[in-house]
Amino acid sequence: MSEPRLGVGFIGSGFNAKFHMLGWKGVRDADVLGVWSPNAKNAASAAAYARGLDVGAAKPYKSITDMVADPAIDAIWLTGPNHARIENVEEVCDAVARGKGTLKGIAIEKPLARNVAEAKEVLRLVKKAGLPHGYLEDQVFAPQVEAGRDLLWARGAATTGRPYLARAAEEHSGPHAPWFWKGELQGGGVLNDMMCHSALLVRHLLTKPGDSLATVQPKRITAHIASLKWSRPHYAKQLAKTHGRDIDYTKHPSEDFASLSIEFETSDGYTVIGEASTSWSFVGAGLRLSAELLGPEYSMQWNSLDAGLRLFFSREVKGKTGEDLVEKQNAEMGLMPVVAGEAVAYGYEAEDRHFVRCFLGKETPRLTLEDGVEVVQMLMTAYRSAEEGKTLDFPARGIDKFVPAVARGDWHPPRQGR
Repeated sequence: MSEPRLGVGFIGSGFNAKFHMLGWKGVRDADVLGVWSPNAKNAASAAAYARGLDVGAAKPYKSITDMVADPAIDAIWLTGPNHARIENVEEVCDAVARGKGTLKGIAIEKPLARNVAEAKEVLRLVKKAGLPHGYLEDQVFAPQVEAGRDLLWARGAATTGRPYLARAAEEHSGPHAPWFWKGELQGGGVLNDMMCHSALLVRHLLTKPGDSLATVQPKRITAHIASLKWSRPHYAKQLAKTHGRDIDYTKHPSEDFASLSIEFETSDGYTVIGEASTSWSFVGAGLRLSAELLGPEYSMQWNSLDAGLRLFFSREVKGKTGEDLVEKQNAEMGLMPVVAGEAVAYGYEAEDRHFVRCFLGKETPRLTLEDGVEVVQMLMTAYRSAEEGKTLDFPARGIDKFVPAVARGDWHPPRQGR
């Protein structure tokens, strides 16, 4: 008898969905069979992209309900924009509840929602529908992170004691789509968009392989946010030219830099620290992911731009701008790092393979929507810490009802240069 296969439908057709599809080349027991987007042309384009990768006979659907109702679709990967998260989840769960279709699971991209209230509503809807679920966080599955973490815990921590300090950063020059830049749609700025990666990654590194994240509990959070680049008049004008005049960072900016310190308490009685920073104002070859883990007699370092491959192009090499060397590529000449197999390097392939196996009953989910809710709680506590200018206990009182000033359009950073 042949092994069962999982038919997967995507909600969302943009940059993130296509990265998952690219990672699907390393997934053996599932096929990308469907795509829905509010823009039918984009859905058709993403489905064609999946077929071109030979990862499944994907086709566009007219509605989420139609996709759920198709017996070929066994699971949903939700990769759409933050502001549509609730309505997308509602339609999936409503279709299941009304018997339009059955699903073996739903996997939802980071961040789970724009604030804690929305995150808890996503969890409530999915649990009420009785759906197995997973929280998509690629960096936890990055092969360099996994190999380094496993080796340090097996060799260093086992002989000299647990690690006590983890650092993580994600930095690039800014998002692709206009909605990311609008605080009310995205839920904030770079802290909400990317600190969800880094806050979870430092906790993951500090957690012994095989143990639950609950063994490393966040207790106190200190954060800072700033608009360092994109609210300067010259760059605000450039942003409006690229993404539309309704994105006016001279009047309604989001933070383009955030830093975070989390004090954790471990189940064996230690205090350990996680430090993270994220940036949309990074100037470099392109996206840079980095992480460190330090213990009594050992350490690890990871930098995604130390990829082992570099190309050089002189001034005589002319061509169109693109992202063929690295995500968020910023230049086309000079000495350039190349990240070959980005979907593998960033962890998309491994996380997709893992959650496919979970929904086929072969593995237990390493990250669930409960983990996604806790990440949002950390992010909102960080926003409030930054607004109040002080360290806050976690979870902060009243955090379930908190909406950051950036997301409300009420944030006014100090003037930064000309």
